[in-house]
Order: sequence, then C-alpha cells, then structure tokens
Amino acid sequence: MSLFGKLFGSGGKGGKAPSAQEAIQRLRETEEMLTKKQEFLEKKIDQELLTAKRNGTKNKRAALQALKRKKRYEKQLAQIDGTLSTIEFQREALENANTNTEVIKNMGFAAKAMKAAHDNMDIDKVDELMQDITEQQELAQEISDAISKPVGFGEEFDEDELLAELEELEQEELDKNLLEIGGTENVPLPNVPSTSLPSRPAKKKEEEDEDDMKDLEAWAAN
Repeated sequence: MSLFGKLFGSGGKGGKAPSAQEAIQRLRETEEMLTKKQEFLEKKIDQELLTAKRNGTKNKRAALQALKRKKRYEKQLAQIDGTLSTIEFQREALENANTNTEVIKNMGFAAKAMKAAHDNMDIDKVDELMQDITEQQELAQEISDAISKPVGFGEEFDEDELLAELEELEQEELDKNLLEIGGTENVPLPNVPSTSLPSRPAKKKEEEDEDDMKDLEAWAAN
C-alpha cells in the first residue's frame, strides 16, 4: 500500500476518493504529530549529550552508550525533517488544487448565470431600446435649449435700429459738448489796467560813479 493510501485509507476500486479538504486536514494533523516527535527527539538528544559529558571521565561505557543513542535520535530527526518537507509540499499542492477547483467552479456558476440573463434578452429589442433612449435624449436636449432661450413675450426689436438710435444719441451728446466749449469764446476778459505800476527811482549815473570811487578808495586804504 502506498504512503498516500496509508495516510488516508483506501476504499478499494469502488471506494470514494477523499475530498481535497479532508486530505488537507489529514496532512495538517500528520504535520502536527511529526512536529511533536521532533521536539521530543531534540530533548532526548540534549539529554544523551549531557549524559555523555557527565560520564566522559568517570564511566566511558555509559558515555559511549549515550552517544550511540544520540546518533540514533539524530538519524530519526533527520528522517522526520525529510518527511515533513514532503508532506508540506503535498499539502500546498492540494491547497492550490482546491483553490483552482473553487475558482473554476465559481467561474462556471457565473457563466451559467450570465447565460441565463442573456437568454431573456433579444438583441433586436436591445437595439430598439437604445434607439428610443437616444431619441428621448435628443428630445430632452431640444426642450432644454428651447427653455433656455430668452423670450420677449411678443416684443421683438431690430438690433440694427437700436444701434442706429444709440449712435444718434451719442452724436447729440457730442454736439452739445462742442457747443458748450465754443460758447466760452464770447465770455469778456478782464480789462488791462490803464495806470502804470509805481517804479523804483533810479540813481543818477554820477552818484553811482561816486559810490564806486569811494569803495575803491576804501579797499586801497586797507
């Protein structure tokens, strides 16, 4: 019987195969059991090593026996390490396979639901519906445009006439300003005074010459 059969049992040719979840659970339980076995062997190895050290000089026979047991435990520990690696690999493979199975199952379920939804649809009816929606959107846009346009409630004005009237008003205002400026030319200016302003009396030339001579003499005396 194979290792897989020993772990999970064999129902013979007609036996029902275990599910992925059951197999994964069994592998996890086996991993836990082997992990506990590892911890036990590690403790035994430490004990035998301590015994060998304690009897190394007193009782060589007991020390050698302890070392032999230590070697056996180490060999079992190495075997368990290899077994755990194999079981871990198998468990991860089963988990991936189980995940893929669930993904494919859900995808198939979604595909059936989509097919059922499409079975109730007629492509021609869908096209007609989309055309109706487009027409209604265009109609709604036309209504919005019509509502947003300003209305005069029956009063319509020619924009050219309004501009011409505005130009006439501007011209009238300009002419009025020019007339006001021209009217200032007729305003009488103040008369120039007829009497002359009093002037400062000028010194006679002779007096100026005398003053200059006095200044020169004073400078020379110094």
